[in-house]
Amino acid sequence: MSAPRVSIVLRSYNEGWALRETLPALQSQTCRPWELIVFDSGSTDDSVDLIRQVRPRHFIQLTPAEYNPARVLNHGLRLARADCVVFLNADATPQGPNWLGPLVAGLRSPEVAAVFGRQVPRPDCAAVYACDYERCFGPRRESARWDHFFSMVSSGLRKEVWAKRGFLETMQYSEDDEYTRWCRAQGYRVVYCPDSVVMHSHNYSPAQAYKRSFGEAWALAAVWPGARADFTWWRTVGLGWLNAARRDLLFCARAGRWREWPHAARIRWRQCQARLAGFRAGWSLFRQTLDPGLPPRANDARLAGRRSDPGVLEGEVGDSGRLAQT
Repeated sequence: MSAPRVSIVLRSYNEGWALRETLPALQSQTCRPWELIVFDSGSTDDSVDLIRQVRPRHFIQLTPAEYNPARVLNHGLRLARADCVVFLNADATPQGPNWLGPLVAGLRSPEVAAVFGRQVPRPDCAAVYACDYERCFGPRRESARWDHFFSMVSSGLRKEVWAKRGFLETMQYSEDDEYTRWCRAQGYRVVYCPDSVVMHSHNYSPAQAYKRSFGEAWALAAVWPGARADFTWWRTVGLGWLNAARRDLLFCARAGRWREWPHAARIRWRQCQARLAGFRAGWSLFRQTLDPGLPPRANDARLAGRRSDPGVLEGEVGDSGRLAQT
């Protein structure tokens, strides 16, 4: 059997409802040949049966306790036979047969280490999260002006670059953000591919939103180029909430979703509180442990005995690059 042009790594957990659309969408892609590598984190629905039906080249089943995002990403890259490795979340459904092509094309340049595609929210997406998608992936996306932005949900990496330094497995969150920042620091480009589109969103509860924002800020502390004083209560919580609430109000007005603004305001308040708490907690851990002069594996070893899992949830829009840009 000839080597594949692309290796696709799919991650799933109790997402049979989405796999019924995502797997057929993969089969319809015009960019071929490709191989499929699947990691399932202990699904109890019909996800496993659906995955087996498409006969992936590798199907790795983990328990929820065994799942570590960075470790799974590294494992998938090791198994991949192609230099072009594309990642897709099971609940991110490709929109049309040309989802894969733009990602592969974006990785052809030796200057590019990573690419990521556009995400559009599902029809039931709450206004507060639909606003985030507009900022990150909309026609006039604000994320283009942020110091850094990347989302692993629908993305691609060059294995040749990854082989120089993989994902830090001691990071429990935003491992993709940290890795792509490293890529840029080495002189590589991270490219946005708006023609590669998936439908993907989640409606997080206030508690889930807090956990997610706490985790992002906790991980951001490991790579933040500034000082701890950059995250003050006034800037992060006070001003951060005011700016976010204003943006949500304008979005709700444009979309005719006025009734959702109070809910958005509550979510933003919890997120802003979490960002301050998460950044301070992460700063205390990482800045006392990491040595910027050491290679990644050495820092992994230094962190091993001081790992502090914030208990966060995996999110769909990586926005750690803008936490202090509210």
